[in-house]
Amino acid sequence: MSLSIRNQIAGTVLSVTPGEVMATVRTRLAGGQDITAAITLEAVKELGLAEGAEVTALVKSTEVSLATGPVQGLSIRNQLPGSVADIATGGAMASVKVSVEGGELTAAITKDAVADLGLTTGSSVVALIKSTEISLATA
Repeated sequence: MSLSIRNQIAGTVLSVTPGEVMATVRTRLAGGQDITAAITLEAVKELGLAEGAEVTALVKSTEVSLATGPVQGLSIRNQLPGSVADIATGGAMASVKVSVEGGELTAAITKDAVADLGLTTGSSVVALIKSTEISLATA
C-alpha cells in the first residue's frame, strides 16, 4: 500500500495505557525521542499493540506545527527538536522539511508563518504534533 502521508517514522511501543474507548500509546522513535499517540482501544487490539511492538508513526504534514524553540504551557505533548532542511513556498502555503533525530518530518504551514518565524535552511525548530493526530501502523 502506498500512502500520501509524508511523515512516517519507525519506532517501538514503550507502553499502552487503555481507557474506556481510547488508549494512549507511548512510542520511542528510531532517533530516541518519545511520542504519544491517542488511538482507539479497538485499533490497539486489532494491531496487537503491546510493549516492544514495532510500529510506524504516521502524521499528515498539515498536522505538524513549527515553533522556534520548546513551548511550555501547551497541551501538545509531542515536541520534536530539529532543523529546517528545506523550504518550498507557493502562493499561500509552504512545505518545510525538518530533519529530526532518526528521520525527517514535513510541515505544511502558511508562507506568512515561514516569514514571521524567520525560517531558513538550517534554522532550529521544534515540530509540534497533537497526540490525536498521530496514527500507528504495523507491518
